[in-house]
Amino acid sequence: MRYDVVLGVLGSILWLLAGVLVIPLIVAVYYGETLFTFGLPLLITVLAAFVFSLFFTKVEEEWNMKEGFFIVASGWLIAAVIYSIPYILEGVPVLNALFESMSGVTATGATALTDIESHSRSLLFWRSMTQWLGGMGIIMLFIAILPKLGIAGRQMFRAEVPGLHEEQLRPRIRETAKILWLVYIMLSLAEIIVLDLAGLSLYDSVTHTFTSISCSGFSPYSDSIAAFNDPVVEAIFIVFMFLGGANFALHYKTVFSDRKSLIRDEEFKFYFLLIGIATLVLAYMLFSTRVYPLGEAFRYSSFQVISILTTTGYATADFNLWPDSSRFILFLLMFIGGCAGSTSGGVKVVRVLLLIKYAQNVLFKVLHPKAIRHIRFNGKTVPEDVIHSIVSFMVIYFMIFVASSTMLSLMGMDFVTSLSASIATLGNVGPGLGLVGPMESFDNIPALGKLLLTANMWIGRLEVFTVMVILTPAFWRK
Repeated sequence: MRYDVVLGVLGSILWLLAGVLVIPLIVAVYYGETLFTFGLPLLITVLAAFVFSLFFTKVEEEWNMKEGFFIVASGWLIAAVIYSIPYILEGVPVLNALFESMSGVTATGATALTDIESHSRSLLFWRSMTQWLGGMGIIMLFIAILPKLGIAGRQMFRAEVPGLHEEQLRPRIRETAKILWLVYIMLSLAEIIVLDLAGLSLYDSVTHTFTSISCSGFSPYSDSIAAFNDPVVEAIFIVFMFLGGANFALHYKTVFSDRKSLIRDEEFKFYFLLIGIATLVLAYMLFSTRVYPLGEAFRYSSFQVISILTTTGYATADFNLWPDSSRFILFLLMFIGGCAGSTSGGVKVVRVLLLIKYAQNVLFKVLHPKAIRHIRFNGKTVPEDVIHSIVSFMVIYFMIFVASSTMLSLMGMDFVTSLSASIATLGNVGPGLGLVGPMESFDNIPALGKLLLTANMWIGRLEVFTVMVILTPAFWRK
């Protein structure tokens, strides 16, 4: 691996990270708040970017896959560290600040803040904005705006979006990244306008748009969306969380080329089916256990199902107080996530769907050992190496989940908190159950546990393989 090239690229990423810090600085000026909170990290980042760019090689040649993986993984870590500085300057403990920052840039939504409203409006704006950037991806933004990346951009794209296949809308990766960001921005502007028309202030409209279309979940209010207690506002969030959890490449195709792209896509149809079934089952449970009347049971279940399945993590009620059967449904949904190519976390609907098809195929071959039947998705045969990759991903994913849950329990966390905190961070969901419920804070987790869960968010956002590959000894061999 050519470290001078890698550090040169990280220098360019630092310039991008510095540029983003200008926006909350302007917000601080508008609200008459101290400029030091964002001025100091901006100065530090600019100086670091200048040093990196001055002493290390710029991108002018093809990178190898190792370099792409390392740049993406380290790029997210650098962003989390730099973006934690404003929290520290507002008095948040260092470990909590790093946790909060990583939760922001990975679009997780798990919070370690205990009194959210006590912080400045510019910091809370920044907190939401980091999730909007992390939703589509900081590296994806870097690819979109940096010219002449060429094949280097392709390596970063593969590391940033290590799904089943590249959703390439144009021959050039940079053009694909620009299109995906354009769709993201258009949906964001649409949501801001709709929320403003629904009666929210511009500040609330922008901050909540940042964290709903990105399937992230931070809110400037401790009570999350329950602070509004408005069914119309909840319905708007449901629509945009649902759109954020769908494939953005299909959004583009539906609008500009093939209007039936979404409804023909097998993953989208399964995504829609999961939401429908889970909503009805949860509503029945809440109604039958007399938690809510029928209308309210459907209202709260539909919102919470979409919020958890898309890994947004908003809450309109303290579902930590619901019966165990209802909480178990939400716990299961934390493992799934939205569609591939969306802003949501989790293992992704397409992997679950293909695993089901794979299991059906195995059972069929038990009955008909000589038969040859291929797994098909959207009318195409799925190669065996893709299925093997999915199985490997799921095995590693659950091993990390079990390991982190076990370590949390050894730190004194109860069974429910250990399991839900682990999957809520690894799946980039946000709130969990027990001591990390929707109206609680991850500040309840011990210091070592916070570091563990911070790593979970990093690993989960890069879909396991990108981080795990660079941790193997083989990666560092020449």
